[in-house]
Amino acid sequence: MKARVTVMLKTGVLDVQGEAVRHALGTLGFAGVNGVRQGKVIELDLAETDAKKAEAEVKAMCDKLLANTVIESYRVELL
Repeated sequence: MKARVTVMLKTGVLDVQGEAVRHALGTLGFAGVNGVRQGKVIELDLAETDAKKAEAEVKAMCDKLLANTVIESYRVELL
């Protein structure tokens, strides 16, 4: 089973990288971009075949390592 985790900064946390991308897009002539939030995507290939167990396991991975839950939120998708 495969899982995709999308990790983003929580709303209200300053996204310095996103702001740098927004600024760079503006200098390249893309003036219509009002905001950019940058995150990361992690794809996992799991041995687990039970969807509920796999999702619980991936959430535990996120809580312990893949996301800094103080400032980041995450979304798990089973593929």
